[in-house]
Amino acid sequence: MEASRIAVAGASGLIGTALVRSLTADGHEVVRLVRRTPRSDDEVEWDPERGYVDAVGLTGCDAVVNLAGAGIADRRWSDAYKRTIRESRLLGTATLAEAAATLERPPRVFLNGSAMGFYGDTGTRAVDESAPPGDGFLPSLCVEWEAAAAPAQEAGVRTVFARTGLVVAPKGGAWGRLFPLFKAGLGGKMGDGRQYWSYIALHDHVAALRFLIDSEALSGPFNLTAPEPLTNGEITAAMGRVLHRPTLFSVPAPVLKAALGEMASEVLGSQHVLPTRLLESGFTFAFPGIEEAIRAAQS
Repeated sequence: MEASRIAVAGASGLIGTALVRSLTADGHEVVRLVRRTPRSDDEVEWDPERGYVDAVGLTGCDAVVNLAGAGIADRRWSDAYKRTIRESRLLGTATLAEAAATLERPPRVFLNGSAMGFYGDTGTRAVDESAPPGDGFLPSLCVEWEAAAAPAQEAGVRTVFARTGLVVAPKGGAWGRLFPLFKAGLGGKMGDGRQYWSYIALHDHVAALRFLIDSEALSGPFNLTAPEPLTNGEITAAMGRVLHRPTLFSVPAPVLKAALGEMASEVLGSQHVLPTRLLESGFTFAFPGIEEAIRAAQS
């Protein structure tokens, strides 16, 4: 892809930071959306709660990437925090989709974050992008989140949804909490360990986002997960092997439920999610296996 101008919301988050680094390293001009007065030419002000974005700053952007949203696992799910999680995604998506739709020269692509939480608890049943949404808070949120991009879609902007799995990274996300525990020899399975965890290496996640930005024929939902999901017990064992630490400890389900409340359902629930559309589109994973992904996060 030739050098492009790309706007990124959520540029300071785990995935956003890595994506911006990758894009700038390859010579692309990245415009970061910020919720304060811009301090440099590569920043554009926006306020999703007010439905505002400086559309002038988006002028000439070939792509708009929205990765913004309050952290799912940052704190216990009180009713108030669930509203924060929901509104941060819906308002941000609607604001950017509407801006993209009204620009004199709309972007070629609007790439919006989503999550594998769309499918809910699938048990041992493997699902791909053809599966319907599940039940519960996260599936309902994901349905609304993706629907909020309608203005861009209706304006003819190619719109892509990245349904993200558990990102294997040294800091941030689920693995940002797991690595210190396992390195200290305190790691172990959660619940009975039989629930599927659909993971993806941070490197592969960024590569998949760039693949989706560049591929003019691709639109709609794409699962960003490794080709072969594993159970929590299998991932626990792999963490022990790679980090050369025992994995004797386990966290019983009742303890997780007491500590995490409703959010425990995401840790104990099983999501066997396959990246069918990515694979069919020709994307190649650099770190498809869990041990490879763990080592890549440590390098």
